[in-house]
Amino acid sequence: MKWHEHRLDLGARTHLMGVLNVTPDSFSDGGRYFSEAKAVARGIEMARDGADIIDIGGESTRPYSDRLSTDEEMSRVIPVIRRLSREIPIPISIDTYKSKVAREALNAGASIINDISALRLDPRMAEVAAEAGVPVILMHMQGTPDNMQLNPRYDDLLNEIIDFFKDAVKRCKLAGIKEHRIILDPGIGFGKTFDHNLSVIHQLKKFQVLQKPLLVGPSNKAFIGKILGRKAHERDTGTMAAVAACVMNGAHVVRVHNVKLSVETIKVIDAIRRERVNETVLG
Repeated sequence: MKWHEHRLDLGARTHLMGVLNVTPDSFSDGGRYFSEAKAVARGIEMARDGADIIDIGGESTRPYSDRLSTDEEMSRVIPVIRRLSREIPIPISIDTYKSKVAREALNAGASIINDISALRLDPRMAEVAAEAGVPVILMHMQGTPDNMQLNPRYDDLLNEIIDFFKDAVKRCKLAGIKEHRIILDPGIGFGKTFDHNLSVIHQLKKFQVLQKPLLVGPSNKAFIGKILGRKAHERDTGTMAAVAACVMNGAHVVRVHNVKLSVETIKVIDAIRRERVNETVLG
């Protein structure tokens, strides 16, 4: 995937997206990097640790979270993006569903749009992405952050998500977004139960029918906490297990909080996967 001065060779190895929450209330690390200086320092640290993308968000989208005004969201993320883009060579993505925030973030130095609504909540988002010529990450979510975990139900989980993505890709193409700049995220923890999340990770390979890169974000999610009985900031071990499963099952990009541990986990799993491919070729 090439655009502007950036390139992601998604077929060669699994890529890593580092999460940078510039919020006081994120479920995993709320408040830790809320100041501009701490956020910039953390972004530089993640890049040095081996992140391929830094994903910056100013509004928490945890279940039942309150929505933030556009101006407040921009006041949190734009200064960080502006400073960080001068310090690191890797692409920065803006985690937002608001077109105005995305446009200003791109002007400040971001070069990817990561939209939890798959461009549905703001009709101008697709236009912003198309005009900028940047990759878009389309996430599946049943409902909105306000209500997505009230009672998520599916008749056919995987096929319903696949149909959702087919419609999302069509919207992108109609808006002028190049198909080779689309990345799909099945939305772990967004409108899904404990069992739904496990099924999505277990059956990731079914999404290969869409012929698009897959991004998965299992980091510190509640399903890990339920299995281990751990709080969000105590789930590194469980997260690494989930990351390994995602990579083994076909994820091209994994979105994580702990970049350093994830880099090592991914290197090992990628090596194992290459060996399996070699065996198949030689066999």
